[in-house]
Amino acid sequence: MMRCPACHINLVKKLIAGGGMFWVCPECDGRAATLPLLRRLITPECIRALWQQANTEGQLARRTCPCCRGHMKEISGETSQGTVFLDLCPHCQLLWFDQGELATLPRVPPPKPEAELPQEARERLALLKVEEIRQRALRGEGGYGDAAPGEWWLWLPGILGLPVEIGQGAITQTPWCTWTLGALILGLSLLGFQDLENAVQSFGMIPAQAERYYGLTLLSSFFLHGSAAHLLTNLYFFLTFADNIEEFLGKSRFLLLLLVATLSGDLLHILGNPHSTIPCVGASGGISGLLAFYALQFPHHNLAFFAPRISIFMYRPTSSGAWFHLPVWLWFGFWVLMQGVGAWLQLQSVSTVSALTHLGGGAAGALFWFWGRQRVRK
Repeated sequence: MMRCPACHINLVKKLIAGGGMFWVCPECDGRAATLPLLRRLITPECIRALWQQANTEGQLARRTCPCCRGHMKEISGETSQGTVFLDLCPHCQLLWFDQGELATLPRVPPPKPEAELPQEARERLALLKVEEIRQRALRGEGGYGDAAPGEWWLWLPGILGLPVEIGQGAITQTPWCTWTLGALILGLSLLGFQDLENAVQSFGMIPAQAERYYGLTLLSSFFLHGSAAHLLTNLYFFLTFADNIEEFLGKSRFLLLLLVATLSGDLLHILGNPHSTIPCVGASGGISGLLAFYALQFPHHNLAFFAPRISIFMYRPTSSGAWFHLPVWLWFGFWVLMQGVGAWLQLQSVSTVSALTHLGGGAAGALFWFWGRQRVRK
């Protein structure tokens, strides 16, 4: 239950026009709001300044977060009425406002009212809409499911069965680590494709020879991939989720998480078959750690999936189908279940995909998230 950091009583929900809600203290009229909600109400420049300050200069406040009970950071914002001091929890992305503080921040201007159409024009528009729906129904298109992603290019990963991140808003800092590592993965993998067998044998991680090059293959294998599909899929997952985590953790902790998850994935793969001489390559262990951290830190973010229309005679993935949305926590639970099945198949020598690497990296990501929360609470 959300509790007021000043009065220590339970907060109550207060819905606002246009969707969303505050958590309000009935005693002091203070209120808690999430960053996604504030991005709709406060100017982007103000939100960006507050978030950057929390990641760099913010000092620990004496007040605790209404949600996780960890100490919030005290930050300041410049308003037309002077400097206002606020409390922000970086882990929950939650801001606390004392009475009247929210009203001092610069607000997003309301949209200009649209000119009302004449009655005849509204009737014609309604008829055109009905006709459009009828034509789409005759063609067997749409009409069900959730909203599709806004950008046209996101249909491609959706049609290929990959999750599409939606509704998270733009990040406020350039993810240099994510872009640099993505470029290295792409460049070194393409270089390895020139002589793939030799590259994999030389720099892949071989469980029976894990100490090769003083253990360097535990890291070099991260940058190599066995096929173009393997490379593009891993790059897609990495670039989709890594930027949010880099912004949240900062560059050094982001790189530490990726390193720990990669090594943990390698370790579990080695323990699964320590005498294997088959090389293992791919960034999947580190990426699995990022997925686990993302799912635990942002469980209510949504992912969109495309469900193609299926004929009883033939399965043909086309743009005819529907999108549906799942919260990240639900998708991640299904992912863990699938990796468990994959690990069993791997141990039975049925599968060539290292699900143990995925589970090892995912476990490291979950522990890293838990360690961070415990550290904040102390």
